Amino acid sequence: MNKKRRPVASKPSGTTSKQSLGPILVAEDDRVTMNLLERKLSGWGYQVHRAEDGQQAWHFLKRPEIRIALLDWMMPGMEGPELCHKLRQSKKSHYTYLILLTSRDTSFDIIQGLEAGADDYMTKPINLLELRARLQTAHRIINLEDNLIKAKRRLSRLASTDSLTHAWNRRAIFGFLAEELSRFGREGRPFGLLMIDIDHFKEINDRYGHPAGDSVLKQLVTLVRSNLRNYDRVARYGGDELILLLPGSDKKATETIASRLLERVRQHRFKISRRISIQITISVGSTTVTSSHDMADNLVKAADRALYQAKKLGRDRMVMLDAAEKNKK
Repeated sequence: MNKKRRPVASKPSGTTSKQSLGPILVAEDDRVTMNLLERKLSGWGYQVHRAEDGQQAWHFLKRPEIRIALLDWMMPGMEGPELCHKLRQSKKSHYTYLILLTSRDTSFDIIQGLEAGADDYMTKPINLLELRARLQTAHRIINLEDNLIKAKRRLSRLASTDSLTHAWNRRAIFGFLAEELSRFGREGRPFGLLMIDIDHFKEINDRYGHPAGDSVLKQLVTLVRSNLRNYDRVARYGGDELILLLPGSDKKATETIASRLLERVRQHRFKISRRISIQITISVGSTTVTSSHDMADNLVKAADRALYQAKKLGRDRMVMLDAAEKNKK
């Protein structure tokens, strides 16, 4: 006789697990109010951090994960408006939404709190339904702020990178060069500069088409990056030419990196299609900073002259310009 299977118990319809809303700071020196807020906020899904005076509150406010804070106006150590002002003057990377809690309710007090840097203001005793609604507003403001920052970073990245290879563009590499020249002037830290050109690149385009040439160039950037340090810079200078900025590399280290790249490219097969792959070679022009009077334009021109010599000597090689040759007109 077959046994009947017992029905599997299911959750009642409409029940959901409590959503985590992240950390929140409650700075309140009144224990009764603190306990009430902690109980309600925890029930809503917040991870509550308690502070019983202004100094403790400031310790928490500096932490990047604290994005919302309820601050009592009057506290020992540092009062709420002072905390608001101090936080707004700081250079915290992530915006923190501040709500002042107080029994003061005159227009002058409200203006004083908001001018100190508070985003919102609630009078005691706290209406919990109103608090929950205002916290929802806080989340919307924080999300808008975060999305704006992401959009700015994305636009900045687009303005400084090459659209095809996603390497840095010419404008960006000159900015990095200026930074390294400034550092060389202060600390004497050397750096190297390589200019790379794909040998017979026009023949690849003519034989396989420009999309194939673009693919080879993108693969080359990926290969070059994988053989550099994470703080080295790779930029597309134009056409199939790349510029590599090598912070901290003296002449010997720069030559070693260039030689390694030449060998890696020789050994690599670049895919043209599913069935076709080709081998290529590159020519490399190299130079290093030797004087605090060096200019970015002059360094790039020196690497370009070295690249021209490498191609003139038969390609698939590196030529380094020393200090005397670099400064020739």
